[in-house]
Amino acid sequence: MTSVITGDIIDSRKQKSKDWVEGLKNILAPFGATPSQWEVYRGDEFQVEIKNPEDALWSAILIKAHLRAIKLDARMSIGFGDKTHDAEKISESNGSAFINSGELFETLKKQKVTLAMRTDDVDIDEKLNLMIQLALTFMDNWLAQSAEFVAVAIENPTLSQEELGQKLGINQAAVSRRQKRAQFDLVQNLDRYFRKQIKQLTAP
Repeated sequence: MTSVITGDIIDSRKQKSKDWVEGLKNILAPFGATPSQWEVYRGDEFQVEIKNPEDALWSAILIKAHLRAIKLDARMSIGFGDKTHDAEKISESNGSAFINSGELFETLKKQKVTLAMRTDDVDIDEKLNLMIQLALTFMDNWLAQSAEFVAVAIENPTLSQEELGQKLGINQAAVSRRQKRAQFDLVQNLDRYFRKQIKQLTAP
């Protein structure tokens, strides 16, 4: 089982593309090689394969945090399933993970949500999507400072508040405030629950 994130930049035409295309590529670069693991195409759309499905939500939240930190945002769908065709370009690969991600992505605008997921288990989807929607009520409103904190905290999971502060150039009290404002503890709880559910799905 694998997972695929399909996304596009919201209101990309309102921004100068040179301001964010490089930014987006830098955000996606740690996910592996392009264009086999991730690809930016049609200007403002992107696709990323997250080989460990349990990491999929955390990865999508990381992408979102990085984008909100540069005053952008994305609509993203996470599809879970298999990969039946491994092409040189991820956009040409196939399998149920790609179909789930692509079909769901087409409905996001109508649903007015910026993040959703689809497995082949309707019950799990309903439960997790409701939780994600609740989390989006604050994640969609992260200000740049809160989003920057979330991105750094996700990328440096072992660092203390003091060490995170050194990376962000702020003191420990300011880190604590940003953590609260971003509701990061809730985001971590959501991710933990999500991982448990996905683990059950992938268990033999």
